[in-house]
Amino acid sequence: MSDVTRARHGRPVHHWRRDVIELAALFTAVAVADAVANMIGHGPDGPALLLVSAAVLVATVGFHTWWARRHGHAPPTGDTGARPRSAEQAGPSDQSRESTAPVSEDGALWRMRTTVKDEPGSLAALCTALADQRVDILSLQTHPLAEGTVDEFLLRAPGRLTAAEITRAVSMAGGAGTWIERADAHDLVDAPTRVLGLATRTALDAAELPLALRQLLGRCTIRSLPAVPAGGGRGPEPVPMEGALEDTVMRLRAPEGGVITVERPYLPFTPTEFARARALVELDARLGPRVPRSQDVLTLPEGNHITVRRADTGDLAAAKEMHERCSARTLGMRYHGPIGDADRYLNHLLSPRFGRTLAVQTASGRVVGLGHLLWDGDETEVALLVEDAWQRRGIGAELLRRLVGMAVQAGCESVYAVTQASNTGMVAAMRGLGLPLDYQIEEGTLVITARLAPPVEPEGALGVTGRLSSDTAPRP
Repeated sequence: MSDVTRARHGRPVHHWRRDVIELAALFTAVAVADAVANMIGHGPDGPALLLVSAAVLVATVGFHTWWARRHGHAPPTGDTGARPRSAEQAGPSDQSRESTAPVSEDGALWRMRTTVKDEPGSLAALCTALADQRVDILSLQTHPLAEGTVDEFLLRAPGRLTAAEITRAVSMAGGAGTWIERADAHDLVDAPTRVLGLATRTALDAAELPLALRQLLGRCTIRSLPAVPAGGGRGPEPVPMEGALEDTVMRLRAPEGGVITVERPYLPFTPTEFARARALVELDARLGPRVPRSQDVLTLPEGNHITVRRADTGDLAAAKEMHERCSARTLGMRYHGPIGDADRYLNHLLSPRFGRTLAVQTASGRVVGLGHLLWDGDETEVALLVEDAWQRRGIGAELLRRLVGMAVQAGCESVYAVTQASNTGMVAAMRGLGLPLDYQIEEGTLVITARLAPPVEPEGALGVTGRLSSDTAPRP
């Protein structure tokens, strides 16, 4: 770039040597013109020749100007230092070029995994094959294996492109064992951000561990097995401290001594995923038992005040005292077995490792109701127990509504309740949710399943206004 086109503080920079040269050239041209004019002017046809020369010069200048405007030999903007025109300044030529550009189709998001050889150029060949199909790679994660590498892609492909066509192109480029499924906007979050978010949720609430593992590993079945079953008998087979990975099944040692089993039959786990899951479990173990301590004070229709809060194993003694105040019929409808075994289940039910529990507490501090949201593999169970003297006041419906709200926040598709056909209070509470219900009756046992998509929240039975914690369902 010359000194003239170079800019300083937005103004051209002129060098004094260039000005001297231009001035000298001007004086030289004037001298030459004067000499030629004197020589021609003193000749016999001098004035005529001067007029003809002037006419030819004017005609040449006019032709050059017309030719330049017609063919547009303007220098590129990068050579002149000029800024490109904005969209508002674009002329008809720009609009015509935009109209002839190819219009992109509506894209579809895909998650894809494929195994490639661990050698130079293998990933490049795969990316080239995807580019030939006009597939855009939004993110890429690599999972090293003993032989080869599993590459996980988030892709945006043209809407006309099918999963089979993408898989065929990947296979021809050297990909093996390809798995692909549709993705959504949640998958656009990069892996480090997602993992940090899951770690934060786990750190705040021990009940989040199974949910965090499910979101970390995708569609999978997670089961938490206690070291000593509540009903007695033999516990699960112990696992090493570092856990165990077997293709589509990983087994991790639970913080309280049990076993966490994660199964994903449709897609084998990679060592990278196993390390991430193990780190999340280790974080949970180091932090120890913890439950959010926020609570809500509600007012019953008759004016009594109650408090709804999260509960854990620290409420075991208060829960056993509530059992003693409950009638045999109430305990039998809740536990579907011998009443004497009811206390044995409480330690498991109150543990945040297996779900979430809400407790209803009176102004005197006495626990009069418990609501459980239990993780049961791919399914989620809800269970209620309200002390006899506090039944028929809307407490069960309020607990159930909050538990369902937690299930919605956790991404559950449905919840189910196991009760007896004669338990009209539980049936009414489930119907009061305003959700689609499925009923199954087998030998007097009633299983009611509520589908949570789309969630519909009815008006609260208690008509309470107040602060809600982050772990409770929003009130209408």
